[in-house]
Amino acid sequence: MTTATDSRVSAPPAETAAGGTHVPLSILDLATVSEGGTGADAIRASLDLAVRADELGYSRVWFAEHHLAPGVASASPGVLAALVAGRTSRIRVGSGAVLLSTTSPLIAAEQFGAIAAAYPGRVDLGLGRAFTPPPEGAPRVKPEPTPARVVDGLHVPASPPFDFGDSELRERFLAHARVLSANRAPGDFRSELGQVLALQAGELVDEDGRVFVSPPVQRAAFDLWVLASSGGESARIAGELGLPLAANFHVSPSTVLETVASYRAAFRPGVLAAPYVVVSVDVLAAETDAEAARLADPFAAWVWSIRKGGGAIAYPRPGTTTPWDQLPDDEQALLRDRLETRVVGGPETVVERLEALQRATGADELLVTTETHDKADTVRSYDLLAEAWGLAAPALASAAATA
Repeated sequence: MTTATDSRVSAPPAETAAGGTHVPLSILDLATVSEGGTGADAIRASLDLAVRADELGYSRVWFAEHHLAPGVASASPGVLAALVAGRTSRIRVGSGAVLLSTTSPLIAAEQFGAIAAAYPGRVDLGLGRAFTPPPEGAPRVKPEPTPARVVDGLHVPASPPFDFGDSELRERFLAHARVLSANRAPGDFRSELGQVLALQAGELVDEDGRVFVSPPVQRAAFDLWVLASSGGESARIAGELGLPLAANFHVSPSTVLETVASYRAAFRPGVLAAPYVVVSVDVLAAETDAEAARLADPFAAWVWSIRKGGGAIAYPRPGTTTPWDQLPDDEQALLRDRLETRVVGGPETVVERLEALQRATGADELLVTTETHDKADTVRSYDLLAEAWGLAAPALASAAATA
């Protein structure tokens, strides 16, 4: 059993310029495909980025799971995590998250258990539930809208007018599932998480008393995480099982406070002795606010392609998409929550906004995701953020400790 102060879960704080401390920073990578580039280009860039993140002092690098999206090459988090582990020496690797609509908990645990056998104590298995459209004929129920508000300096946007029962959107998801051919109906989420924990503890006993053992999972040195985008079942069960939580602010910013509150309210000591929350956030840092805004220009078009259900397009070049203020009102309404909460600016601006996010959510760690057309701009953003946040490069920290 680990605890929230165990170094396998938590990470050391970063020192601020004023002599205080910041929470640790980690990276969520989608291996974004740039317009004019290829998936292979994106994957190689992600591997290079992970090596740089290891040098800069980021705590972990996680890979998302997306399929059949022209602009995202992160389809196999386990494979990417293994490749990165072999190229780095310190940083933790993992998934944010493996989706239980496409992969069974057993297969996910066996994949990450195999990685942990080679790189023990550096592996995180994040599990999440993907959206599935309601069955045909089900009543169309729209979530109750929530208004925009400011909480302890954090802008929490209004919920987007997203209609999950839209027939065209539903057909897109169903067609996507047919091509993906996963054909898996996720089971009870608590039971699926429990299956991983039981196999990791040594053995799984089913309802008929049969015993199952998975050698790659048994005593495997990975940490199990839960990804949640609302204050519903995922967050609550993560708390009840005493697991660490990744709250999905960058995709669903309007619900982050409810997600974290639900988790903490439900928390009981289990795998952890105390709650541990990572909050994800879109960030783009550049030398100046103006330059960051220029690089951020294509983001609206990219998010629009995702929210319409067709999958992320290849990430456009700056200056080639319709400016935000010229978009139709309905498009702005659907994108506003993502655009308003993306942290864009020079280092000082970015640090100020990240501090507000951490303060309002009480996050123990922030999980940063950065998308740009030119991968050099992505790396530069992480460089600037690491310096401004006070991350210590491991080699420098080691030298200081022995001086």
